[in-house]
Amino acid sequence: MNFDPSQLMKQVQQMQVEMAKAQESLAAERVEGTAGGGAVTASATGSGDLVSVKLSPDVVDPADVEMLEDLIVAAVSDALRAARALQESRLGGVAGGLTGGLGLPGM
Repeated sequence: MNFDPSQLMKQVQQMQVEMAKAQESLAAERVEGTAGGGAVTASATGSGDLVSVKLSPDVVDPADVEMLEDLIVAAVSDALRAARALQESRLGGVAGGLTGGLGLPGM
């Protein structure tokens, strides 16, 4: 098995191009997370940036702010989990292609 450094550089450059495209695509996509049966909805980009939080008017109770805070945290966490899952599904194939196609022993 011959190791060709120029081939390695071509594969790395191609992976960088594919990674940049995937990251651009992720930044343009939106995922949502909800809590309280949809009373709180958080939206994030596929790259993991929180972009909005929507509250159902019936969940806003001045006497129970703590519950609302918990619902917001749960909805945001759910949205960010969805963003991570989207990232893994999109970027995993790009990064995985690097090690599989290099012809390096043990990879």
